[in-house]
Amino acid sequence: MLPRGGEVQRRRVGRPHLLAALFFTAYAALSVTKHLQLRSTGYDLGIFEQAVRAYAELRTPVSELKGAGYHLLGDHFHPILATLAPLYRLFPTPLTLLTAQAALLAVSVIPVTRLAIRTTTPRLGTAIGIAYGLSWGLQKAVAFDFHEIAFAVPLLAFSLEHLALRQWRPAAAWALPLILVKEDLPLTVAAIGLYILLSGRRRLLGTAVLAYGVLSGLLIVLVVIPAFSPDGHYAYLHTATQATGGNPITRLLLPPQKLGTLLALLAPTAFLALRSPLIVLALPTLAWRFWSTTPAYWGLDHHYSAVVMPIIFLAFADALGRLNRTGLVTRAVAVSVAASLLALPFLPLRDLAGPAWRPSPWAGAACEVMAAVPDGAEIGAVNYLAPQLTSRAHVYRFPQALDSGTKPEWLLISDPARGGMPGFPWELPRQPEIPSLGYRLVMERSGIQLYRLAYR
Repeated sequence: MLPRGGEVQRRRVGRPHLLAALFFTAYAALSVTKHLQLRSTGYDLGIFEQAVRAYAELRTPVSELKGAGYHLLGDHFHPILATLAPLYRLFPTPLTLLTAQAALLAVSVIPVTRLAIRTTTPRLGTAIGIAYGLSWGLQKAVAFDFHEIAFAVPLLAFSLEHLALRQWRPAAAWALPLILVKEDLPLTVAAIGLYILLSGRRRLLGTAVLAYGVLSGLLIVLVVIPAFSPDGHYAYLHTATQATGGNPITRLLLPPQKLGTLLALLAPTAFLALRSPLIVLALPTLAWRFWSTTPAYWGLDHHYSAVVMPIIFLAFADALGRLNRTGLVTRAVAVSVAASLLALPFLPLRDLAGPAWRPSPWAGAACEVMAAVPDGAEIGAVNYLAPQLTSRAHVYRFPQALDSGTKPEWLLISDPARGGMPGFPWELPRQPEIPSLGYRLVMERSGIQLYRLAYR
């Protein structure tokens, strides 16, 4: 017997919010414990904290980790970060960014689950919400520091929910702020405008959103970013315009790593997401990633697939609503949940079963050493230690800081040869030359070393 209308409505409202709360707890626990274990990095958590800290202090978003005086709007266009400034002002710590990201990603569970309940049943819709919350794209984003795309995920989720329900104005309203998140997202806004236009009901609205996306994207990439860039141009444009001399279809689909990414995106939906017209809205993001000559964009790592996950799962929910075969719907949802659960042992949230709660053997030593660094100091730090200081010091990247015109007064490194935490390959070769550059060792605990310029 099907639930009555009032009960379905309560489940439609209650279950999505409950799932969002549960996933917020899981996401926040994972990212916060990683930071406390010294497993967050200057690239990128430290960079984004420097930006948000600057906004909170009413300064331009400069990141010393990117270079002395480096204006971040000349790298990527993400003024939406300024919305975190009031919260950061109250809680000036990188944990503010990590917690905010967890909340933003978790909120996206609400529209996905809500639409899935509407197109299937409360039980099946809740199962889809769980599969979405466990999706590898979201987990990878949570596990890799903080990124501005966390804002895009809920905006896209709410926009596509309204598109599926043919509520064109709310869909457009949720899409418009996407241009403030990152410079590639105006392409997606334009695609949403085209989707509305082709619906045949709101041609003027669709045309306006399409034009808004195209024009804002051109303005951002060709005018705004170059105006702030130290080189006077958008540094990442060459990865899209660089000629490879091959067939464009081959460039988009090969090497096979790209096909593997497509398979990983669609498999959790039993490939039924392809039956929904909403799936076309994933094309702008996938197109620029696969067209780029940067291999890091092609695969499953990092945060690059997070913005695609709500599109995939909302398309899945929409497709299920178009099926008239109850048995097929049930089997498809079972496949989705099974795929998410089978992948879980290989994804970051698995750490919550134990490793996330084990303290780092270097955490105590690092805190003791960093306590000797005065507030406001200029310091060059290795990648794993940089975000531990960005809330109260001017942190530069080691070893690049050694070659800059402004040599920082302090250096914070980790020497694995003396029991320190492992570092990155580019950090270790420069460590032996530190004393010859005028630095003296001030403190060392468990291989964590603090140096200071001798003449200061």
